[in-house]
Amino acid sequence: MLYLGGIPARAEERDNAKKDFPLVIAGGPCTVNPAPMAAFIDAFLIGDGEDAIVELVDAVRQWKLSGDRKRETILKEISRLEGFFVPSIHKSESSVKRRFVSSLDNAPYPVRPVLPYASIVHDRINIEVSRGCTMGCRFCQAGMIYRPLRERSPLRVLGIAEESLKNTGYDEVSFTSLSAGDYTHLLPVVKEFNSRFGPSKIALSLPSLRVGSVNREVLKEIRSVRKTGFTMAPEAATDRLRGVINKDFGEEDYERALRALFEEGWLSLKLYFMIGLPTETDEDIEAIRAMAMKALHIAKKNTVRFVNISITVSPFVPKPHTPFQWCGQISFEEIKRKQKYLRAALSEKKFKYKGHNEEMSFLEAVFARGDENLSSLIETAWKAGCRLDGWSETFDFNKWLDAMDKTGIDGFAYARRALDKNEILPWDNIDIGIKKDFLLREYENAMSCAMTPDCRKVCTACGLKCVERKALSVKRPELSVERYASRSTLDAQPIKVRVRFSKTGRLRYLSHLELVTAVLRGLRRASVPVDFSKGFHPSPKVSFGPPLNVGIAGEKEYFDMEVFSPFDIKSYMEAINNTMPDGL
Repeated sequence: MLYLGGIPARAEERDNAKKDFPLVIAGGPCTVNPAPMAAFIDAFLIGDGEDAIVELVDAVRQWKLSGDRKRETILKEISRLEGFFVPSIHKSESSVKRRFVSSLDNAPYPVRPVLPYASIVHDRINIEVSRGCTMGCRFCQAGMIYRPLRERSPLRVLGIAEESLKNTGYDEVSFTSLSAGDYTHLLPVVKEFNSRFGPSKIALSLPSLRVGSVNREVLKEIRSVRKTGFTMAPEAATDRLRGVINKDFGEEDYERALRALFEEGWLSLKLYFMIGLPTETDEDIEAIRAMAMKALHIAKKNTVRFVNISITVSPFVPKPHTPFQWCGQISFEEIKRKQKYLRAALSEKKFKYKGHNEEMSFLEAVFARGDENLSSLIETAWKAGCRLDGWSETFDFNKWLDAMDKTGIDGFAYARRALDKNEILPWDNIDIGIKKDFLLREYENAMSCAMTPDCRKVCTACGLKCVERKALSVKRPELSVERYASRSTLDAQPIKVRVRFSKTGRLRYLSHLELVTAVLRGLRRASVPVDFSKGFHPSPKVSFGPPLNVGIAGEKEYFDMEVFSPFDIKSYMEAINNTMPDGL
């Protein structure tokens, strides 16, 4: 992006240039080890951005008003802001503390996101119900760097849902967090959500759940509108290895969760596992097949229909600020051997097997625990043509190997190396709030298969002084959501309305499916009381006339819709036109 914008890639080149160039600022989880990218970035924001971004913008505004215009002046100002690491000023010996917001209820939340025409990944409303996790999985960086646990109140969650649905017209909402199944108010909030939005067939989904947090009551509520996909993350397949990684569930918990899922009518299940975890043996790998087979047997016993079971396997990547930061990744050959075994063992039983690309996983391990020397490898690989490497169709591992040869950097040594417990690590200058002593203690617990309890039950003295938070009382929120009141329960019979519309300007390039999606979202935003089909996957009773070719504008196209009366043509036509994008 910098190259295409005519901006020097290295921060030093931008600093020494006579021309004014933009500040290049990075955020997100990868900034907890900024070393590999420090040569290219002017400032890193470590941690939560809600408050910090406002302070950053204010600092830049004051700098511009002062008339100074010197690049070093604004970088010094940014370096004084809590949570910002400026490589040219802080150097490696300066410690920078991670920022975090104490209250999610007071933090701003986007309720009017950019709405795409094309189908995208996560094409739904995502509401973060909590941030942080108390379970302490030892491989999980997010569980460490997002501590302490903070939860949004039920009122705020439902308020965000109401506003977001009104602004977007989506028909699905996802409650997201690192451990959504452990959200304190999950069941009452899901019940309230369904009572408010269920009649309009707004579906609710959850991300992958811990095996121990699968709750039959929650499953009943989620399936009441529309069964979305379901994902569980066992991670490891034997009790011993789960003890190593601090994954607290047993075989009985796993069987109970599967029975609840299939008895409630789910026909699709994803299971996530990891390979290459510290102390892993071939028995642990073989047990993955056994766990998959158990899921299949319980599915056949509890449902008479075909069940689609997908198994996703990812190689372990050691991450900074985790108890496993001192461990190396297993060899490239070992990853390939274990992936090959699982692919063959699971494919024969008609499971859908997906293994994360071992070459990508290797590069993740190189850069996750890398130092500032890797900047030359990144730059050399980019110059060799490495682009959009997260996309398998453009990923070329040979270019990375050539870049390693040219720079003399042994990526395999970076990925595999076990670090000494007493050495200074490239990310030691980033203070995420968790003590190194705690991580070392957890590493020793892992090697002895000792479990560490959920820190909501017992404080594990990680270094963060968590404030006691009283459980928020769960009331039935009084929200102004009459627009989502049930229409299907009314005595009135639906009537059919024929709609004539035009599709002009840029929107003539929409495909027919994109046009249908745009119209349906517009109808929901306008609160049109559309009737729904019955059955497993209810959909609005809207049918379109023959589609025009892509690129052809249309002045008189048609669709029919079944709606409940009373239905005032004039007022609804005005409401629909006010919600449609320009061109429709």
